Amino acid sequence: MADSQLQLVARRIRSFPDFPTPGVLFRDISPVLKDPDSFRASINLLANHLKKTHGGKIDYIAGKWIVRGGGLWSPRDYEAWPMLGNPHVTVPYGCLPTSQLSPTGLDSRGFLFGPSLAQELGLGCVLIRKRGKLPGPTVSTSYTLEYGKADLEIQRDALEPGQKVVIVDDLLATGGTMHAACDLLGQLQAEVLECVSLVELTSLKGREKLGAVPFFSLLQYE
Repeated sequence: MADSQLQLVARRIRSFPDFPTPGVLFRDISPVLKDPDSFRASINLLANHLKKTHGGKIDYIAGKWIVRGGGLWSPRDYEAWPMLGNPHVTVPYGCLPTSQLSPTGLDSRGFLFGPSLAQELGLGCVLIRKRGKLPGPTVSTSYTLEYGKADLEIQRDALEPGQKVVIVDDLLATGGTMHAACDLLGQLQAEVLECVSLVELTSLKGREKLGAVPFFSLLQYE
């Protein structure tokens, strides 16, 4: 059953060479979201992995998402980025569910995966967003990306010390954003149990940036 669900998700991811510029391979996950069966399968697969790995130990799921015009960019995109400029990139926000088995997802597609995963697990959702988007006292962290700098922010009372969190995102590329999310949760003295994503670009070795934090992805591409 798990293999058939994974195949269902994989069939819905499209590749577009030379988009939005020559030399870029664009991974489009829009069909996964469009098809209720494949989207449901992706959520079920992630939820089953977390249940099997962590049982009832998760308090929240934190999610991060790097969204680029409706799809995911390939390693060639990141390598070419300094020469391309940044008009097509939207820096991810965050939706951090209430437990790692409580999903958290970063804007913008993270807002789709995070709450959906949280609902599947019967957990809440806590937001991680860009600086200036959340009211009340917050904590923030800055990090460097291929195309500049970005900031993530979370409300100071979103988590209590010792609460266990899983970070969920659509894509792991270089690992900069996910690493920053781990740092941000560390400021609240939360424990990051694991990071998970729908897609991983393995040649960029993003999981190495996560250090000792375990990482899991449903689909891997060079």
